[in-house]
Amino acid sequence: MKTVLITGATGGIGEAAARAFSLVGYRVVIHYNQNEQKARELANELPNAVTFQADLSDRAQVESLANAFPETDVLVNNAAVDLFALFDLVTEEQERQLYNINLHAPLLLSRRLLRGMLSRQSGCILNVSSMFGETGGSCEVDYSVTKAALIGLTKALAKEVGTAGVRVNCVCPGVINTRMNDRLTVDEAEALTESIALDRFGTPEEVADALVFLASDKASYITGAVLDVNGGI
Repeated sequence: MKTVLITGATGGIGEAAARAFSLVGYRVVIHYNQNEQKARELANELPNAVTFQADLSDRAQVESLANAFPETDVLVNNAAVDLFALFDLVTEEQERQLYNINLHAPLLLSRRLLRGMLSRQSGCILNVSSMFGETGGSCEVDYSVTKAALIGLTKALAKEVGTAGVRVNCVCPGVINTRMNDRLTVDEAEALTESIALDRFGTPEEVADALVFLASDKASYITGAVLDVNGGI
């Protein structure tokens, strides 16, 4: 049985991904930081699921997460925090937390878990970026930087490890119905919807399906790819 480690697995996309990977037979590692009750409920619901608590802003805890599951077959770097603020008003603490969680943790987890994948000559790393990683977002500059960096990580690492049988891909969700978008007003949500070709927000399940596909044998010749899941925004 293959193992998938999903960071931020109690959030909207993370939970949907946990369910989707479990459905196709994976052992699921449900990473969480604060929402222990949700993590345990999800683990009890899914067969062959386990939980692991770690604050991804703390390097030592990221190391502990990687060390606990060295045989991970699929790593889904999903956990992220948003930051909506004017660029020149971002505090040092906000900057530290954002970059540690959104970028440094995926880098470190990929680096550590890659060792096992290389020794087995198989494995898959999936990075969850954002449409802002491609287009940039006003008042979300630092967030956009971290998400753009994940795209760079995907493309560069895919070239480095492809001959060893390891694939690296990325999904860029658009506007998805998750808690991260709860701050939108009704007017803002309507304006965003008008800019989406499919005339609606996406669902976490639609992003999860893309992740499962990219991890599957059906995507065996896909690496270094950036897949937009954004409804044509």
